[in-house]
Amino acid sequence: MQGFFFDLKTARMKTMSNVDPKELAKFGDLAHRWWDPNSEFRPLHEINPLRLDWIDRHVGLDGKRVLDIGCGGGILAEAMAGRGAIVTGIDLSEKPLGVARLHLYESGLKVDYRQVAAEELASEMPAAFDVVTCMEMLEHVPDPASTVRACAELVKPGGAVFFSTINRNPKSYLFAVIGAEYILKLLPRGTHDYARFIRPAELARYAREAGLQNEEIIGMHYNPFTKQYSLGPGSGVNYLMRTQRRC
Repeated sequence: MQGFFFDLKTARMKTMSNVDPKELAKFGDLAHRWWDPNSEFRPLHEINPLRLDWIDRHVGLDGKRVLDIGCGGGILAEAMAGRGAIVTGIDLSEKPLGVARLHLYESGLKVDYRQVAAEELASEMPAAFDVVTCMEMLEHVPDPASTVRACAELVKPGGAVFFSTINRNPKSYLFAVIGAEYILKLLPRGTHDYARFIRPAELARYAREAGLQNEEIIGMHYNPFTKQYSLGPGSGVNYLMRTQRRC
């Protein structure tokens, strides 16, 4: 029994250490605009069909038990529920979760939203999900490797874990920070901290050390002339990684 309480205390300490209050406040302040396709969250609305189709193509979402980590206002979580998945969405920011729950009344879909950290849920529900998604979130936490480990613990052996984040190099600083936030104004200034960007090799190492096998890395590209997003070769800026938990 003493060991149980020690593990629980350790899990809670991990949860508290892998949170940036400034990041929570930043997205919380914008929560009421989450579902406005012309708001600061417009890029999420525009890339969502691409990432949804990519995920669905590889795992077949219908009937799968899916966890969306860092779900925010629920754009991807709802979309996966619309494809027939049984979806749980978790986030530590209260206001976006409130918006996500309210939007279910409009969409008529069913998603179980919870305010809990991935590390804490991993202790509560290990190997409970067929699919785990962690999109546009790793670059906003102090210890991304901890989140990756939690993802690996939450997915069933043989299950799939999907990540998306931003590479760290001069090109990504130019495009994802200067271009997206200051020139094209696709995102509010201060959305990203370049120092927290993650190179593909680093994410692959986090995944490997957590027991996940890297299956694919694909780039997310934006054409400023056509104002269209696409998936394709090249991980110089935004990229997605598909992994599988080893059996």
